[in-house]
Amino acid sequence: MSTERGAWKTYGERLVYDNRWVRLGLADVEAPNGERWEYHVVHLARIAIALIVDEQDRALMLWRYRFPTEQWGYELLGGMVDDGDDSAGTAAREAAEESGWEPIGDGEHLVTFEPLPGQVTAPIDVYLWRGAKHIGEPTETEEVGRVEWVPLSRVMELAQRQELLGSGTLVALLYYLTSRGTAAGQDQPVQTP
Repeated sequence: MSTERGAWKTYGERLVYDNRWVRLGLADVEAPNGERWEYHVVHLARIAIALIVDEQDRALMLWRYRFPTEQWGYELLGGMVDDGDDSAGTAAREAAEESGWEPIGDGEHLVTFEPLPGQVTAPIDVYLWRGAKHIGEPTETEEVGRVEWVPLSRVMELAQRQELLGSGTLVALLYYLTSRGTAAGQDQPVQTP
């Protein structure tokens, strides 16, 4: 338990629902104000994302439909990390299966983050490759989409139009652009306060 001021105390968690993709628990918690109750927590599997950038400053993405939010948009490639697998290997394999493009070399770990830490555990690992070779057609038939090399200069426009789907895609692209010192592929450095 954390001893920092404002930390919540957790006394245990009771599993309510469990399968390969999602677990739902009721955690016995005590808030900093002393109130204690059962708090719903959703646990999702670890996800590995592949950000593949080419020499023309484009990222490999899928244009696809997501039925839960009824949206069309661009996503980076990736998927669920199975027990015993490593994240970088999963990201590379998923990229090849979903797009027909195999990342070249070892992936560089960019960032790991939790998108909704107030109610959900859903670790997302992002890896960067600076090139890929075309190996054929996509073999993952469930992940149907249009494979595109999307110019990084379009990231801000696509984000504003809500055409970048999911936090894995949005965080990965914005983190990459910021870490290299440019905003949305423009030649001007990002200003920090």
